[in-house]
Amino acid sequence: MMSTRVGDLDPGVIFYLMRTVGMTAADLDELLTRQRGLRGVSALSADVRDLEQEALNGNTRAELAPSMFAYRAHKYIGAYAAVLEGVQAIVFTCRIGEHSPSMRRGICHGMEFVGVHLGADRNGAATGSVAQLVSTDATAVAIWVIPTDERREIAHDTFVALRSAQ
Repeated sequence: MMSTRVGDLDPGVIFYLMRTVGMTAADLDELLTRQRGLRGVSALSADVRDLEQEALNGNTRAELAPSMFAYRAHKYIGAYAAVLEGVQAIVFTCRIGEHSPSMRRGICHGMEFVGVHLGADRNGAATGSVAQLVSTDATAVAIWVIPTDERREIAHDTFVALRSAQ
């Protein structure tokens, strides 16, 4: 699950929508990559800040969407911890990871059994403008908030690829 993407989905759903509703590949692309995730569950916004404000106003769907997002991320960290036989670090990036202390708190909550200890003050102070350690000093797992610039990276990779093609 992401801001606007559905996340895990039984592939049978795609065929069901094609057969019963007559959706095309373009319709499914729009639905599953731009109209679901936080936006779809909340029926409001893909921005956690908007959802947090609406949740304070009593909007239950605005409260549910970030909870579902945090649950899913939490579940994946746990699954990868099992597969990798431990966790050394958790890194939060992009809009949600960089700018939402509450989302980071929700994702890390209950993971103390694998050594995850989020520092409340550090987490609340992390702005996403510079790399910041947000775990406690006594933790076995380093938790970082690291800013990203995906457009810059794509532009850089494109430049390198074009230059090497000459």
